[in-house]
Amino acid sequence: MSVTTLVTAEQLIRMPKEARYELVAGELKPMSPSPGSIHCAIECFLAGTLGLHVRKHRLGIVMTGDPGFLLERDPDTVLAPDIAFIRAERLAAQPLTQRYWPGVPDLAIEIRSPSTSRREFRDRALALLAAGFPLVWMVDVASRTVTVYRSATDSEILSEGAELEAPDILPGFRCPIAELFTDL
Repeated sequence: MSVTTLVTAEQLIRMPKEARYELVAGELKPMSPSPGSIHCAIECFLAGTLGLHVRKHRLGIVMTGDPGFLLERDPDTVLAPDIAFIRAERLAAQPLTQRYWPGVPDLAIEIRSPSTSRREFRDRALALLAAGFPLVWMVDVASRTVTVYRSATDSEILSEGAELEAPDILPGFRCPIAELFTDL
């Protein structure tokens, strides 16, 4: 009989940065290193475009680089989407710290890696929704689409002729899907 040692969020944050993990109910879940230049280019473009809009309109903050969110305690769960957005009014109640932000962001964005199957990618979206993330954008480079998840039963696939928007949390933000894939 093996005994699993549970890890806390405090232990996770002190781990070497060469090893990347999320924490699910106290168990380490490995995250692969950056999956390549296309993934990084889309992440940079989308975070930059979103970040400029958010800053200009003082809507909150955009985070990138797999920001960790502390979702549960004892055992701890920390999930880290590629990009996240938190509204200003929520930040006023719970400012950023040097530790994992406690709670879910208002928007999580994931970019599909070449090694991730479509099923795994969908399962990731469903896991984020199950953890309480209210809005998830899943960018699929291979199909040049973005799937917008509002719940496990409410999703929409947007292709290059459509625009990303979320008027309820990001007033005025619009980004043509085609721009995500320009020059790729």
